[in-house]
Amino acid sequence: MTDAAGTRSTDYARYLRDVPDFPEKGVLFKDITPLLQDPAAMRAAVQDLSELVRPLRPDRIAAIESRGFLFGAPLALELGVGLIPVRKPGKLPWKTFEESYQLEYGSGTLQIHQDAARPGERVLLVDDVLATGGTAAATAALVRRLGAEVVGAAFVVELEFLHGRQRLHGVETHSLVRIRN
Repeated sequence: MTDAAGTRSTDYARYLRDVPDFPEKGVLFKDITPLLQDPAAMRAAVQDLSELVRPLRPDRIAAIESRGFLFGAPLALELGVGLIPVRKPGKLPWKTFEESYQLEYGSGTLQIHQDAARPGERVLLVDDVLATGGTAAATAALVRRLGAEVVGAAFVVELEFLHGRQRLHGVETHSLVRIRN
């Protein structure tokens, strides 16, 4: 939600839960489950994200498995655009492209349908958290492989101290909560 001055009035940080040592020792996981459990906060988050990204005029939302689906699908509906599910290997039934990447605590691989977007279409990346940026950068590479344009990225939470935004190489990036340390 925004106030008359156009600033967000919902304190989304209060809906985050810190989970120490998940998924491995030394990692402090930012859990969005409390936000998902509050329908008004979830609705506000989707509306605020839509206000932030509407000027980018995306044709499609590339929602990143799995928590990105929770925000990408309602955001696509809010903006009236198509949804591209970006999934882990073996989850998509059609011909795919694949991209591997490094996480702060391991590695991963993502796939996208080869016909998920047409050349020149404008695609917005959506996920719950931007950490090191590996997942988002891999998704951007997949979208570009389709010939589509990555016009921006949107996240509920950004862990600024991990510098993930830098891995997106100038892609306009928006987040509702920015954690600095």
